[in-house]
Amino acid sequence: MADPAALAAWFAESYGRRPDLIWHAPGRVNLIGEHTDYNDGLVLPFAVRRGVLAAAALRTDGLLDVRSRQLAGGVTAAAVAGLRPGAVTGWAGYPAGAAWALSSSGRPLTGASLGIDSDLPMGAGLASSAALSCAVVSCLAALTATDREPFPSRTQIAALARRAEAEFVGMPCGIMDQTASMLGEPGHALLLDCRSGATTLVPLDPAAAGLRLLIVDTGVRHVLADGQYALRRQQCEQAARALGAGSLREISDPADLAGLPEPLRRRARHVVTENQRVRQTADRLHAGRLADCGELLTASHRSLRDDFEVSWPAADQVVEAALAAGALGARMTGGGFGGSVLVLVPDGAVTEVTAAIRGQLGDTGAADASFRSVAPAVGARPVWSATPAEGSRRG
Repeated sequence: MADPAALAAWFAESYGRRPDLIWHAPGRVNLIGEHTDYNDGLVLPFAVRRGVLAAAALRTDGLLDVRSRQLAGGVTAAAVAGLRPGAVTGWAGYPAGAAWALSSSGRPLTGASLGIDSDLPMGAGLASSAALSCAVVSCLAALTATDREPFPSRTQIAALARRAEAEFVGMPCGIMDQTASMLGEPGHALLLDCRSGATTLVPLDPAAAGLRLLIVDTGVRHVLADGQYALRRQQCEQAARALGAGSLREISDPADLAGLPEPLRRRARHVVTENQRVRQTADRLHAGRLADCGELLTASHRSLRDDFEVSWPAADQVVEAALAAGALGARMTGGGFGGSVLVLVPDGAVTEVTAAIRGQLGDTGAADASFRSVAPAVGARPVWSATPAEGSRRG
């Protein structure tokens, strides 16, 4: 996690006062269940330790000022009352959208100074945008909470953060990333039914099983708002309408897809079979059979590659190299078109698998690839607060 004290000091240098509060919201790794969330389907993500810090101080001048320790281009003199979808672009659209979603929900926001810090790579398929939105909504909601407008529930914050991304930024995402960031628990993945909103904690402890979950960041960056993600969503909606269904969640037998034209049939087949794989994975985890989930991860990747067509060459090369070197399973994670690959590896095979992947990516020039072990971590939480005297000052 990035250092909250360092962010507080940087915030003070930038704004001439310390923040009132800092929240941390983690990124997530989706164990399995890709492109099912916006189809009312099943997903199985978990929160990770890395994430986004949002520092905030309330203002009384009606302005929203957003600055980042990593990225240039702060947003200054943006009136909260004038925020509208599309009004702020680039990375700052996410915190601006978070402020817009919160104020649009009826909560008074008289302005805020925001400082952002992160140790979560952008565009790596680890839900950095959702972490940013969740951190800002949480921080501003905490600072504006009153007896009449209490602090929202974690599911309400996830919904507001999703609204910021979907309506303000224009990224038609599902609810998975925000829910994982808000509700994550150590030692568990989160089985989320995106139709009902029901969540179930599922045991996930790789170390206890003598296994390692590796995230391989291929160094290839994606931009999910560039149209391909939206196109896949549209194709799924078209397939559901052609089948007379409200969503593809209503279809459980791939044989029912035979009458669909291509590519709608392949898009729908991925969603239907991916829901089945999520259920099977959750069942095996409840039974303490993490090693047996490897084949499901690999099947998920091949479905995303062949039926949903959202993989990319470096991801395919990582998967095949990892499997050949002794990994139990591997798949791309995230929306696709760039980002990271999740690899399930026995402890004793980590060196061989890592070397094989490095060799493969080295041959293709993917010099920016990185490796890290991941395990389930705690969800969003406050990590720093000013003293009452400091917190009472409003800039």
